[in-house]
Amino acid sequence: MKTSIFPVAAILLILASCNSKDKVVPPEAKKIPKELTTHSHTRVDDYYWMNQREDPEVIAHLDAENAYKEAVMKHTEALQDELFDEIKSKIKQEDESVPYKKNGYFYYTRTVPETEYYLVCRKKGSLDSEEQVMIDVNKMAEGHEYFQLGGSSVSTNNKLLAFGVDTVSRRKYTIHFKNLETGEILEDAIPMTTGGAVWANDNKTVYYVLKDDVTLRSERIMRHVLGTPVEEDVEVFYEDDETFSTFIYKTKSEQYLIIGSESTLTSEYRFLNAGNPEGEFKIIQPRTRELEYSVDHFGDNFYIRTNLDALNFRLMKTPVTATEKENWEEVIPHREDVFFEDDVEYDLVTKIGVPAVAFNNTAYGIINVD
Repeated sequence: MKTSIFPVAAILLILASCNSKDKVVPPEAKKIPKELTTHSHTRVDDYYWMNQREDPEVIAHLDAENAYKEAVMKHTEALQDELFDEIKSKIKQEDESVPYKKNGYFYYTRTVPETEYYLVCRKKGSLDSEEQVMIDVNKMAEGHEYFQLGGSSVSTNNKLLAFGVDTVSRRKYTIHFKNLETGEILEDAIPMTTGGAVWANDNKTVYYVLKDDVTLRSERIMRHVLGTPVEEDVEVFYEDDETFSTFIYKTKSEQYLIIGSESTLTSEYRFLNAGNPEGEFKIIQPRTRELEYSVDHFGDNFYIRTNLDALNFRLMKTPVTATEKENWEEVIPHREDVFFEDDVEYDLVTKIGVPAVAFNNTAYGIINVD
């Protein structure tokens, strides 16, 4: 398709109008009727052609829209600068997240003045130890108009870092790997992912989620071994129901890998011992419409937050060897006046003294029955 001269002409017209007394004229997108039929219903979309994000004609029209915006807002440039400086003055330029401890290290992020991004850091054993900057996002973002760091995760032996990068703003992350001892970025690069990687306990196998290139639905769980071609990665799970999305994480105990599939009203989870990365995932409870649950592990049991006979959810547990709902035993009962969310009150953990278990990276209080 040849580029239309209209968007270019529109840009020239807008720029010319800035130097005249004439009213600025907005660009007008052309109409190309296209019939779309779904569920026996047909509608006409005159602007369907603009779905082609790489089409030069679409880009030209967007440039015209931006030029129009610049023209009509030109008289406010001084005010824009003033507002920006005021907002910036109220933001702490040197800040640090609350550190958390995992596997012998304290992890946190921090910002430094006059930079747009942040540093991903850790300290071994104590917050008084020497800081190790794992990722300087400011340096990684240099030369990119857009940059977003995805999920970052450290291997069980604390020596390798997996992290996702998106430089297009389409949430299509490429996963990279870094040797934290040498600083070397490994050759492995995995495109079209959700950005996160989950390590098996062998320190060389990772699991990740592939997206559909068009819909961006998270649909496939893949297994990759460091140092091997991405083309040889193994598909361990495919979610064929388009109303579901899938994901993977490791339990707080570090003993199990969990694959989840969820839709609006229904959940299904699978598990695998993290020390056996080539094993087969087993279903915890087969999907049943309107049955929702989430899973983590502690001791000999999986702990399950669920709406099974509990509109406001409750907490159950079940042996790792017998996971279907017939074996679930109640730990925290349902309450009609309280909705049991992805965390519990601080008092439950501190005053009662129960250990904490993470469900989807948030803390639940788990009663210690030992």
